[in-house]
Amino acid sequence: MRIVVVGASGNVGTALVRRLRRERGVELVGVARRLPGREAGEPYDSVEWHSCDIGAPGAADQLGVIFAGADVVVHLAWQIQPSHDQRILRRTNVDGSRAVVGAVLRAGVGALVYASSVGAYASGPKDQPVSERWPATGVPGSSYSEHKAEVEALLDEVEREHPGLRVVRMRPGLTFQRAAGTQITRYFLGPLAPVRLLRYGRIPLVPSNRRLRMQAVHADDLADAYARAVLGDARGAFNLAADPVLTPELVARHFHGWTVPVAAPVLRGAAALTWLARLQPIDAGWVELALHAPLMSSGRAEAELGWRPAVDSVTALRDLFTGMAERAHTGSPPLSAAPALPGRPAGLLKARPAGEGNPY
Repeated sequence: MRIVVVGASGNVGTALVRRLRRERGVELVGVARRLPGREAGEPYDSVEWHSCDIGAPGAADQLGVIFAGADVVVHLAWQIQPSHDQRILRRTNVDGSRAVVGAVLRAGVGALVYASSVGAYASGPKDQPVSERWPATGVPGSSYSEHKAEVEALLDEVEREHPGLRVVRMRPGLTFQRAAGTQITRYFLGPLAPVRLLRYGRIPLVPSNRRLRMQAVHADDLADAYARAVLGDARGAFNLAADPVLTPELVARHFHGWTVPVAAPVLRGAAALTWLARLQPIDAGWVELALHAPLMSSGRAEAELGWRPAVDSVTALRDLFTGMAERAHTGSPPLSAAPALPGRPAGLLKARPAGEGNPY
């Protein structure tokens, strides 16, 4: 079985490669803008690699050649940074996804498994989980969410016009693993965040708001769900999250801190001002998404994929925090320990391009 993973070098991609290597009769092909070097070792050395910038002109033709003979294409590629240049993000996330889908159709691939997200959903409840029927129309004000929703709409159209193509949409919560510690710090916190304090297992102060209730899943558990979708015959969307729901109170209790009530306008304003000053790398749209993304039920994944996460959300968060404190990284470019620019902390003044992968 020939499986092509677009964005195989990122947070989810590396976990999926590890998982699929355990399957007999699987031929793995990885596509990434920046390829792991020979020194990266496992799991990268067991993959047939191709370099492709999916948002570049002519990418669809290049991908069509790579996809020839594939049984399944898994589309994970997504850019989070540079957040100050929405043109670049749209080029990869929306235009690049369109190129991937077009190449899948032209190459006659039988199945497409797409990395959607809880971020694709419209604003929803925080007191009860929603099913996959909740509208995937995005949260206004979050470019990440709007782009995810736009690709979901594209897939709706593809499914109507090409019913023979098996399309699977994976909608996970926040995705954590130790090896992504450096990447997630770089993409979401920036160089000024005191992540070394996490080595003591403490977060002194946790911002609290009644709508800051989020879900997470460990990358290895998410990879298992992907593998089940790739190797099986499932279609449609699947919510993927581990228990318990991560609330400020729960995080403060497990990491020996105190909650500090913060109103939503203050959270938005602080994110906007520090982002505009380039003190941290995420704009207020990420706060908007955190406040409005609904809680999800993973019942369909349990029933149809036989999927149950082995790692609870608190343990997954602890694994990530350990990786952040230890500056954990891998030989994959997106997960590497990217050096700072000369004379300037990384992430300040000029955003650094992101690699393929979907950390949310």
